[in-house]
Amino acid sequence: MSITLAVGATVVELHADLYWSDENNWQPVEQTAQRTITGALIISSATRLAGRPITLEPEDDSSAWMSRATIDQLRNWAEVAGQQMTLTLRGQARTVIFRHHDGAGLDARPVVHYSDVDNADFYRATLRLMEI
Repeated sequence: MSITLAVGATVVELHADLYWSDENNWQPVEQTAQRTITGALIISSATRLAGRPITLEPEDDSSAWMSRATIDQLRNWAEVAGQQMTLTLRGQARTVIFRHHDGAGLDARPVVHYSDVDNADFYRATLRLMEI
């Protein structure tokens, strides 16, 4: 199934072998527990409305390669503060932004380093996104 990331009419097809590595780490309930001065326990809980992390990464070094042209487009979007994008993953559209607070929102490394880069060169990339 295809994975796409879009801003307006510009759509980038991501490699279908990227996997959502933190899919099962999300807990939709937020909870705090505090003791009062008398020792009573106060528990507050609520359903999270947004902020689910979506980290898309290759399974290993030989999978999910992307062209430099794709990386350049992703980098352009990552350089726009608060850039909202539509991620379509497994047939479901989600509004996302890059998770800059978790380090690089986009981390890309060339598969083979060439001193004279070309748009057809391949890269391994990790996208750190957050559903809003």
